[in-house]
Amino acid sequence: MIETTTEWEGRFAAFLAEEQSASDAAHDEGHVRRVVANAKKLAEAEGADLAVVLPAAWLHDCVSIAKNSPQRSSASRLAAERAGALLRTAGYPTQHIAAIEHAIEAHSFSARVAPRTLEAKVVQDADRLESLGAVGIARTLITGGTNGTPFYDLSEPFPVTRVADDRTSIIDHFFTKLLTIAETMQTAAGRAAAQQRAEFLKQFLTQLGSEIGVPFR
Repeated sequence: MIETTTEWEGRFAAFLAEEQSASDAAHDEGHVRRVVANAKKLAEAEGADLAVVLPAAWLHDCVSIAKNSPQRSSASRLAAERAGALLRTAGYPTQHIAAIEHAIEAHSFSARVAPRTLEAKVVQDADRLESLGAVGIARTLITGGTNGTPFYDLSEPFPVTRVADDRTSIIDHFFTKLLTIAETMQTAAGRAAAQQRAEFLKQFLTQLGSEIGVPFR
């Protein structure tokens, strides 16, 4: 794999361009390339096998299903199946493909598939970092705006006395998911990066609270 990394990454990028829908701005090529970059850093820190990590990171979203679709939880399984088929047809080393498929299926938050390998843990962490920090905020706003979700609940912007519901408020998504992600990270390197990015989310909420006159605590 060492001698052919650049060649294969070019093929993975070409596969992605052919397969991925451009309709979801939060899961576009930029998202995938950032996940790949995250995965490379985490794999190096954790000693994971790039022969599994790289194709899984490049192809983890090769099948796209809208966040608000009832079929959303099946997206990672379908992506794993499609990625496996693409790699077999391309002649990728067969001994890695089952592990790649598992890493893709396990990356999804909604699928709730536990990662069984270090490589799957790295890919899951690499993808979850995209939900945190400045990128996470931007992607959350893009997705909420696309779905027509209000920015925040005017009567109670931060859910204190009410139950958080991200179907009715974009800011509630911070409380239903984003602020819990750091606790779900699988690797030490991923956990450290997630904690740093989670602090930025809290800074954003603090600033938002200051601007709308409702303190975030």
